[in-house]
Amino acid sequence: MISELEGHRDRAPARESVVARIPLPAGAAKGGGREHLETVARILLTLLLLFVFLAGVNGLSAGFKMLGKDVLGGFFAATANPFMGLVVGILATTLVQSSSVTTSMIVAMVAAPENALPLANAVPMIMGANIGTTVTNTLASLAHMGRRHEFRRAFAVATCHDFFNFLAVAVLLPVEVATGLLQRGASLAKDLVIGLGGIDYESPLKSILKTAVAPAQTLAEWMFATTTAQAMLLIGLSGATIFVALLLLVRSLKSVMRTRAEIYVTRALNTSTPVAILLGVLITVSVQSSSITTSLLVPLAGAGLLTLERAFPITLGANVGTTITALLASMAVSGPNAAAGVTIALVHLFFNLIGIALVYGVPGARTLPLRAAARLADTAVESRRLAFLYVLGLFYGLPALLIFVFRLL
Repeated sequence: MISELEGHRDRAPARESVVARIPLPAGAAKGGGREHLETVARILLTLLLLFVFLAGVNGLSAGFKMLGKDVLGGFFAATANPFMGLVVGILATTLVQSSSVTTSMIVAMVAAPENALPLANAVPMIMGANIGTTVTNTLASLAHMGRRHEFRRAFAVATCHDFFNFLAVAVLLPVEVATGLLQRGASLAKDLVIGLGGIDYESPLKSILKTAVAPAQTLAEWMFATTTAQAMLLIGLSGATIFVALLLLVRSLKSVMRTRAEIYVTRALNTSTPVAILLGVLITVSVQSSSITTSLLVPLAGAGLLTLERAFPITLGANVGTTITALLASMAVSGPNAAAGVTIALVHLFFNLIGIALVYGVPGARTLPLRAAARLADTAVESRRLAFLYVLGLFYGLPALLIFVFRLL
């Protein structure tokens, strides 16, 4: 497909049956009745964890409402600079190792009745979260460092995700700052979904979620006398709830879907690009984590079973699939700014769709992330230290340094 990159990969080992090497799901050898009960139990657990996640988002929004405009205005003043908002999104996502957590919190802050985070400031943060989520599969590729050729393939597949997201941000962030393209488009789409913006719409689910958050609010009121302290405790508890619920939700879904996902990916080796993108979307929606989808590609690439060119469209599909989490989070908020939460969730979706259209849809631009990833992998193989510096510097050191410098200015 891309002749220069064919020389980058060494010869793949004789392909054995991948399905034969994949362990059977738990309970596959047991009686059908017990397997059925285990499946039902997993489904119920998944639904419970999803409810807990939505309750956490609702609690976070309530906490920001209690905090008040004055405190929040100073707290998020730095994000008024679009570049600073991008850096904050990158660092926040790399620290929690999940763009789902970051985007869910952004949705809650945007939708908070006290306007905790202005919509325009949140757009660069969403873009930063898209970049930050790529650190997980890049870290996973470092496990292959002991085997030279294997590491070259794995590191290239991992970092093509990095380069695509950086290229998409480099194109779309200036366009967004100049024209507000994503925000305007998402606002129009939001109106089609929920009607006129700013309407305080309620649903039975949101009423139940408010009831679920009430004990945490009561605890905060019992522990602290000041509203600010109460709000900070509620925000902390809600943030921890979101993190833990997503972590357990991913594990629950992973136990059911990982084996099937591996089979689907290996079957996609000879499929068309649109099918590979759709596969990436479906797997990511199933496990609610783009990190799992992209990290799954790394060992397959290291083993020579998946080429860089075939992994790339699956990675793009994972970028789209992960936007579903933010859309779910937007369902958990209510009040006069609830529509803004839906809007920022749609911004996340549109950013990835337009990025794919601009980068992958243009033949000349399509090769840029692949060439950059291949060359970086060649360099990393020659200098393992550079691979560590790339991960630590790009995802942690540089964002932290920029935040420190901006605070001094």
